[in-house]
Amino acid sequence: MLSGADTTVGKQLVRRLVDEVVNAGDLQVLEEIYTEPMARAAARRIEPFRRSFPDFRMEIVQLVAEDDTVVARFRCSGTHLGEWRGHAPTGRRFERIDEVYFFEIRDGRMARAWGLEDTLARGRQLRLPEDTAKPLTNPSDR
Repeated sequence: MLSGADTTVGKQLVRRLVDEVVNAGDLQVLEEIYTEPMARAAARRIEPFRRSFPDFRMEIVQLVAEDDTVVARFRCSGTHLGEWRGHAPTGRRFERIDEVYFFEIRDGRMARAWGLEDTLARGRQLRLPEDTAKPLTNPSDR
């Protein structure tokens, strides 16, 4: 269980993920904010997504911490400039797509993450086929 000060650390880790990794594109920060196995897993998801949407931006809408968990609600946008889920770049943008993630904090780092993304709305805004929202078997296909 995290103390009040530790919940602040957990929130700061999520802020760094958004500000430094997602919005600034500094994937090296993953090694500082995640446990080693999670840093590798996060890079496998984030790198291909950033190639598909190089101007991908995320904003924190809500951030709540309790015990060893930080819950974040995000709003995202980006332009489809690289292949994504088997679809050629469209040049179209998605805007204000909601995501919610739960992060488990252990020893001052993010040790687990679980989330929901509105991939159906993202695909609709990009005018991609409805099957774009089907669950993925390969997490790097995010």
